[in-house]
Amino acid sequence: MNFLENILERLAKTPQRVVLEELRPEGRRSVTGAELLAKIAAAHAFLAAAGLGKGDRCALLAPNGISWVAVDLAAMSAGIIVVPLYTRQAPAELVGMLRDCQPKLVCCGDALLRDAVRQAWPDGPPTALVEEVLQGAGPDAVGLSHPLSQTKAEALVGGDPVTIIYTSGTSGEPKGVVLTVGNVTHMLSCTTARLDTLMGPRERPDEVFHYLPFCFAGSWILLLSCLSRSSVLHLSTDLARLADDLGAVKPDYCLNVPQLLERMRTAVEGQLASRGGFAYKVFRKARTAWLGQQDGTSSAGALWLALGRALIFPAIRKKLGPNLKALICGSAPLALETQLFFMMLGIPVLQVYGLTETTAICTMDDPGNVEPGTVGPAISGIEMKLGQGSEILVRGPNIFAGYWNRPKATAKVMEGEWFHTGDQGEQTPAGNWRIIGRLKNLLILSSGHNIAPEPLEEMLTRAIGAQQAVLFGHGRSYLTALVTGDLRRDKCEAELLRINATLPHYRQIRAFHIESQPLTIESGMLTANGKLRRDAIAAHFSGAIEAMYSRKAE
Repeated sequence: MNFLENILERLAKTPQRVVLEELRPEGRRSVTGAELLAKIAAAHAFLAAAGLGKGDRCALLAPNGISWVAVDLAAMSAGIIVVPLYTRQAPAELVGMLRDCQPKLVCCGDALLRDAVRQAWPDGPPTALVEEVLQGAGPDAVGLSHPLSQTKAEALVGGDPVTIIYTSGTSGEPKGVVLTVGNVTHMLSCTTARLDTLMGPRERPDEVFHYLPFCFAGSWILLLSCLSRSSVLHLSTDLARLADDLGAVKPDYCLNVPQLLERMRTAVEGQLASRGGFAYKVFRKARTAWLGQQDGTSSAGALWLALGRALIFPAIRKKLGPNLKALICGSAPLALETQLFFMMLGIPVLQVYGLTETTAICTMDDPGNVEPGTVGPAISGIEMKLGQGSEILVRGPNIFAGYWNRPKATAKVMEGEWFHTGDQGEQTPAGNWRIIGRLKNLLILSSGHNIAPEPLEEMLTRAIGAQQAVLFGHGRSYLTALVTGDLRRDKCEAELLRINATLPHYRQIRAFHIESQPLTIESGMLTANGKLRRDAIAAHFSGAIEAMYSRKAE
């Protein structure tokens, strides 16, 4: 049974159970298994009436919601290849990807977005609003006697593509990653097994909180994982209400990006610091004792740690989520300090590593054997090894079918069955993987020293309280940095002196430039999922970069 058959069968077997819920300012909106199947049938009817069939592409350009899920499942069950796109990207970027995949239909979340696409691509394919798609033509109009559309779902085989997800494009144009039925079916067997381990025996559905766009591979895999097991997925639709929604849902777990966990940690520490008093003193000393125990530098402070666990940590944990069994984190490196912070509170942070090309996941933390600072062991059925330059190579049923219409680009990253991730890593004695950096981000100084920028950027960001830090120095004689945020130069200089004192000469940062405004997606400095567009940043700030090097040379 493939993943679609499994999901559709589960919805049919539990027709009255709520499976999805939207959290909106005006109230909650939920859907049961039977109601979702009815929406899938309606969308299926619309797509069939519009002339879409197996192998055709359908672009899905809408925010998270019940409607998004219904259209996605309906299209895939008909053999249509879904192309999910990010609504926050500029119309020109969206049209660039649409021209590449040539969809037969573009489904938009609202009229403004639809009109923007039409204006940017006047001779493009037909467009429809998602709500129009869900009105369908009725199952009888296209010969569907049952909303499961069993004949269509069963006609799919392992090698059939179900989606094209465009990479974030940290350098160059985004490429369409083709994922198949077999890719997703294997991945869901791994994720659901790991979630079973996390939750253990249970008598109720999992309560899962979610806010990350479904157009990203990891977010989509979580959606399908929840539909593949007994879960209620609560969808936060307004980032401004994220904290309130999280408090209202009281979830068992949720998927996060490091940036949010960093903000949560900073907010908690800031609130305690502003109140001061005995509670903050206990917190500080307990935190120092905990961190000392973790890195082996000190075993003192046991009394303060005990006080923290008795008086302070439970209150923080209750505010963050009294039922949290874990915070799942992926998409970018997480600061070790942040992972240890949540572990100190009694909330495990389970890390996941993977790329769109690996169906989102290569490794997942084992809930019973978390090694801080690593991303866990390889998932079942996946092989990983190190190649030249400590590059992580992966093979297994999770490896994508190729880049859409880009055979040369596909051949470039594949060596036989082994996929070149472009990430540098190492494996610990316990079998867990640690990600060091990106090969293509490697800075090679004129002295010949090779430097992965990510660890230094993380250290600098944390030390000076910057929103972002970006290192430069490729082909130069030393490193410099761009830092963003409301920062004082004297503090930056003091912290940089302290950091440099701990580093070998070639890894020391000799100059920096402060930019008050953060790098954003809208400015073109970040990818759709928040990663640095290093080439774009270097081009935009070329004057400031040259100034840093000319000043040092004088």
